[in-house]
Amino acid sequence: MPYELPPLPYAYDALEPYYDEQTVRLHHDAHHKAYVDGLNNAEAKLAEARLKGDYSLIKHWERELAFHGSGHILHSMFWENMSPNGGGPATGPIAEQIDKDFGDFETFKKEFSAAAVAVEGSGWAILCWNPVFGKLVILQAEKHQDLTQWGVVPLLCVDVWEHAYYLAYQNKRAAFVEAWWHLVNWRDVNDRFVRATGKC
Repeated sequence: MPYELPPLPYAYDALEPYYDEQTVRLHHDAHHKAYVDGLNNAEAKLAEARLKGDYSLIKHWERELAFHGSGHILHSMFWENMSPNGGGPATGPIAEQIDKDFGDFETFKKEFSAAAVAVEGSGWAILCWNPVFGKLVILQAEKHQDLTQWGVVPLLCVDVWEHAYYLAYQNKRAAFVEAWWHLVNWRDVNDRFVRATGKC
């Protein structure tokens, strides 16, 4: 079955005034859909290569699979990580783990924001659970798939590609990141954290 663009969990204008309707519509319907289409195309080309036994373009299609597949995964999480009723400090089990691994919420927020603003070119800041280290880590992802730690489980992400914010915030990435904190859906982050760790 081909991958499909998941519907938004809220109306296009539900995140205003922090995230404008026009950008949300363009970001979801055009940009996210392009990653879904790219993922389906990469998988189809790899299936064709297996059928023909012709792997001459394997490097290209594996890169496309990683790029578009990661783009689809991160965008799907990005929409669910936000809520019209979001924002504020972390709550629940994730709040306890943040305090343990970063000292307190404000320190975590400053580090995460700094990571998001400093991503070189296009990319993401991502809060992940690293089961090998048994701790939360903040990672930057240039493009969608670079600079990861193997085995981490992403919990919270902010998209800092220019298409995510340029219509309303222009080149003011830091202003977009600051506004995004008003939308963070801690219930969703906690659900992901509990699934990743078994903690409750």
